[in-house]
Amino acid sequence: MPHKIGLLLACIAVAVISSWPWLVQPNLRPGTPAPFEAIAPKDASVENSEALEQKRSNLVQSTFVQVIDQQETTRLKERLERHLSELERVANSNDVARIGPVNLSPEEQIWLTKLTEQERKNWDKAIRLASERMLSQGLVNSLAFEQLQQAASLQLADLGKWDSPARSLGSKLITNTFQSSTNLRTDPARSQRLIEELITKQGIPTIEVHQGDVITRKGEPITPQEYDVLDHFGLVSRQPKLGPWLSHFSEALAGCGVMLLIMRRERPCLEARHGLLAVGLLLITQVSKLWFVPAVSPLAVIVPPTLLLAQGLGTTCGLAWMAVESLLWPMPVNGLGEGRMIIACAIAAVAALYAGRLRSRAQLLQMAFFLPLGALLAEWLLLHSQITAGGSAWGRLTPNSGELLSEALLMGILLMLAILLIPILETSFGLLTRARLMELADQERPLLRRLSSEAPGTFEHTLMICSLAEEGARAISADVDLIRTGALYHDVGKLHAPQWFIENQIEGDQNPHDELNDPLRSAEVLQAHVDEGLKLARRYRLPRRVADFIPEHQGTLKMEYFLHRARELDPSVSERDFRYRGPVPRSRETAILMLADGCEACLRSLPPNTSDAEAHATVQRIVEERQRDSQLSKSSLSRAEIELVVRAFVRVWRRMRHRRIPYPTTTRGNFQL
Repeated sequence: MPHKIGLLLACIAVAVISSWPWLVQPNLRPGTPAPFEAIAPKDASVENSEALEQKRSNLVQSTFVQVIDQQETTRLKERLERHLSELERVANSNDVARIGPVNLSPEEQIWLTKLTEQERKNWDKAIRLASERMLSQGLVNSLAFEQLQQAASLQLADLGKWDSPARSLGSKLITNTFQSSTNLRTDPARSQRLIEELITKQGIPTIEVHQGDVITRKGEPITPQEYDVLDHFGLVSRQPKLGPWLSHFSEALAGCGVMLLIMRRERPCLEARHGLLAVGLLLITQVSKLWFVPAVSPLAVIVPPTLLLAQGLGTTCGLAWMAVESLLWPMPVNGLGEGRMIIACAIAAVAALYAGRLRSRAQLLQMAFFLPLGALLAEWLLLHSQITAGGSAWGRLTPNSGELLSEALLMGILLMLAILLIPILETSFGLLTRARLMELADQERPLLRRLSSEAPGTFEHTLMICSLAEEGARAISADVDLIRTGALYHDVGKLHAPQWFIENQIEGDQNPHDELNDPLRSAEVLQAHVDEGLKLARRYRLPRRVADFIPEHQGTLKMEYFLHRARELDPSVSERDFRYRGPVPRSRETAILMLADGCEACLRSLPPNTSDAEAHATVQRIVEERQRDSQLSKSSLSRAEIELVVRAFVRVWRRMRHRRIPYPTTTRGNFQL
């Protein structure tokens, strides 16, 4: 339920973002292609906002107003008081050679030791008054030391000649206190007023327009100057356009719904989080288009998500996403116009068609190289085609080769990023790619190794079923990789008690079911191999579509043998207690595996002289039993497909029972093959 609510909210968010330009933004913007040709209706002098902003930017760098910072002034006064106190301690210690706030000359040392208390207070007062005057005028931290000392000396002119000890020591003390410090700060408001005054005095830059001048031509990008003129004549609308907004909102919401319906039809077991990934990618691309317009590239926005979804959810899902995304493009495409959008959709379609078939991550990396190369070549050919040269709408705003190369490089980088994200999305959103299926089908994986060593009979049974199921899937163009992987894991639940299943029992050993002698308990053991299998699937993090093979290969079948034994003891026993809990197969692949599981033992037990027609009849009988029991009702298998699967099973059986040439043996019996 939370996933479904999140999916609905994501669809609404996509609809809002897609329709945003018609709700709050002007209908025209600098850089976007002009939707009409505009002629100046009269003479006008229009403010040039771009030139004005440039002039303002230049003035900001060199024009500012500074005021006294009272906090910094207080801090500098406190530092001066600290230096005066330190100098007093030096004088009172009778050791004027000790380190103090300033270095004392011999004359200053003698003068400092002879000061009376009253003279010292008067001198301190003069220092404070001089520093107060300097701070009130403002200090600049870049002023040279000598200049600052000279200014301090001038403020202390009342203390005697410039080289007198009282004046020289005071100027040194003030200079050391204020050096590399400032008590000024910039006032933004006063600076802005000054800039506006300067602009007014210098004159606001304007654009002179005459009646009949062409402002814009349809299809050409709107320059900032043209935008100012259009705005001056009231051709730029800033009012919310509720009608177009509602139309685009509904269109985007319907597009999301149609995409999810197509994905659900293609994948009946589609989860809400899969839909959330597709809609989330739509939301990200819509925000990117809104943020980076007009520089956004259709190739960079459409191709990587299409490749990602085609890998994880299938070709049809990737193509559905690509179609909806291209239809929701909020504005005309810059560069080569419609041609760039067509090329982007074509490249995305190629990516979707091939991504669903790629069986390794190395092939994905190769595609990340060849797709940008193909896009670059296609756009270059379009750029130099006669259509472009003819001056049509496709030829407006034609980019150069460098821009096309940058666009292809950006698409390649985003494709690489998407490929790197696939393993993370496989875990987070339960995606199942070809590469992931191939990795899971490796028989050296821990769970399969456990099955082969702890339940060897079940493992051999599994390999036989794999052969049948693969051939059946291949006959009707089902997902062979998925059914192979699902078949390998469908009976892993038997690991919880291998000896309770006949294929793992050694001849001569007592059957545990005979010792138990309780059909109902035996039926619980059979059901447990499904329940335990699902637990192992969760523990080993098997993808949902692979784990579905564990319960669906048994569906809700009857446990015929134990039901028969139970009714011998109690005829009123309920059949429901002797049925698997399901669900029944919900895909063609799980249905084929159910049929293969039912036919494998019967086909192996057929006599060597059995004809193909007899084998076909045996398989047909088992299939019809499953159909009568409604086990295939949700699998979407047609009658024609079922017949093809039956024939495929017979072909595999024929290969399995091929005769061998009898080799001669020696009389001693030590030569045989």
